[in-house]
Amino acid sequence: MKLIIASHNKGKITEFTNYLTPLGFEVSSLLDYPQIQEVEEIGQTFEENARLKAETMAEAMQVFTLADDSGLVVPSLNGEPGIYSARYGGEEKDDTANNEKLLKNLVNKSRQQRQAYFVSCLVLAYPGVPSLVAHGQIKGEIITEYRGKNGFGYDPIFYVEEKGQTLAEMTLEEKNQGSHRALALDNLIKNIPVWLEELGNESFSNE
Repeated sequence: MKLIIASHNKGKITEFTNYLTPLGFEVSSLLDYPQIQEVEEIGQTFEENARLKAETMAEAMQVFTLADDSGLVVPSLNGEPGIYSARYGGEEKDDTANNEKLLKNLVNKSRQQRQAYFVSCLVLAYPGVPSLVAHGQIKGEIITEYRGKNGFGYDPIFYVEEKGQTLAEMTLEEKNQGSHRALALDNLIKNIPVWLEELGNESFSNE
């Protein structure tokens, strides 16, 4: 079964591919289709944006498409950066600019005010059928220094107390055991067999 990950983000693509390949999916991504641009994220929620990306791409390419919209939510900053996490520091996607803006906005904030959570919404789409939606969430704290060389995005400043590490200090295997995307993927994968069966289209198994 051919499946396109609707993203150019190498970190996300690696995480998703590690989960989906064992299920029998032939996985590619937008990195393999340089002529195709990412769908503009004009939704007002994580789910709306994930649906836009997955369903638009599935219809255009006529294959299974997986998209996610994920981001960091800091309640003391009125939910920022939220759905704007990827471009929090400017119009261009820049992890360093995003992190620096967040740290600046949290200067002199208490530990309680630094509490945050990552949320991920995954949408698996196929043309002409209802999409499969899954969510995942992980709680943490925004620390004042960068720690770790793994991961991407806000991972170096997102500290998970129960693990005693930032997400960037974890190996990919450790992160896959409990990140927001990993939890969303677990929820998605649990429901894929039933979803395919409910679609009632035997041609899926022959692709």
